[in-house]
Amino acid sequence: MTTLVVGASGATGRLLVEQLLERGQQVIIIVRSTENLPENVIQHENLSVIQASVLELSDVEIIKHVSGCDALASCLGHNLNFKGMFGSPRRLVTDATRRLCNAVKANNPKDTVKFVLMNTTGNSNRDLNEQISFGQKCVIWLLRLFLPPHVDNEKAADYLRVEIGQNDEAIQWAAVRPDNLTDDKEVTEYELHPSPIRSAIFDSGLTSRINVGHFMAELITNDDTWRKWKGKMPVIYNKE
Repeated sequence: MTTLVVGASGATGRLLVEQLLERGQQVIIIVRSTENLPENVIQHENLSVIQASVLELSDVEIIKHVSGCDALASCLGHNLNFKGMFGSPRRLVTDATRRLCNAVKANNPKDTVKFVLMNTTGNSNRDLNEQISFGQKCVIWLLRLFLPPHVDNEKAADYLRVEIGQNDEAIQWAAVRPDNLTDDKEVTEYELHPSPIRSAIFDSGLTSRINVGHFMAELITNDDTWRKWKGKMPVIYNKE
């Protein structure tokens, strides 16, 4: 099984890559630089590295790179500095999701390809009637107005929900929604829910990045897990 990962050099992406390699998967990563990746990952015999920015690749190049992949995973996000939050590209996650999905469709795969997107609990699943407080609605409205990365996360998930939908012949998807991210060294027990069970703004829970990487790898490699969560936006919390 072959998985292509974008955002693989990020804090969560590299943990996902390690999880996939530990499971014996063939992994292709598209990264601008490998300097944030540990040496044992870079030198792994099952890893292929494409050193580029995914949005700067041509359509022909992306089509070539996704050919033969059984799954795609995006851990892309915006750097937490002024340029990353307010500079270009403002639709990094959305544009990469759209281009990768278009490339899958262009290849006309014989079997459906999985697409796993890392998202956020601050984004509601509008396929469900998720209840949030008036105060949280106000904060989310302000985030949409003043914080471009939040809108990017919303639009990326909406692309999968609306444009790909539930019955696409080429692509099945899941969008993983962690809460307040933490850096832990080991995978711990975690909880999965169809919708948030606490306020992402006023009562956020904790989710370790390594648990996110583990769950994303489970979605890609475990058929039972995939059948349960495909076409959904599961929320993941560390188990208290």
